[in-house]
Amino acid sequence: MTMLHLRWKWMAVAAAAAGLACVPAPAQGPELAMLNKVQPGLWNLKERGSAQSADKICIRDPRKLLQLRHKDVQCSRFVVSDEPDEVTVTYRCASGGSGRTTIKYEGRGLLQIDSQGIAQNSPFAMTMEGRYAGACGG
Repeated sequence: MTMLHLRWKWMAVAAAAAGLACVPAPAQGPELAMLNKVQPGLWNLKERGSAQSADKICIRDPRKLLQLRHKDVQCSRFVVSDEPDEVTVTYRCASGGSGRTTIKYEGRGLLQIDSQGIAQNSPFAMTMEGRYAGACGG
């Protein structure tokens, strides 16, 4: 190899490295930190505007609220927005189905959950209010 050829090769490597340095890195810190504010326990979930009584659900891991229509299903998630009082996540499930959920933290014991997507080959959309009701029973 000639000296000129080696010089061009190293310049190309340096340029590629500089280009990679310009690629934004993923944000550091805890993912979905707002959900750490959500107290585990018994929550009353009620569809907003509905006359039906609230469903009681024991939440041990607040991340389960992201997939209310795909409970106990393995899904991959993509964080759209991770703000101090609001998170938005999209997800796609291996068994079929997908969704987009936004959870707003409105203070200790009050959440607003907006979720829509596809479950069992049909579209769904729900807007829920969650209120903390205490510890889960035994």
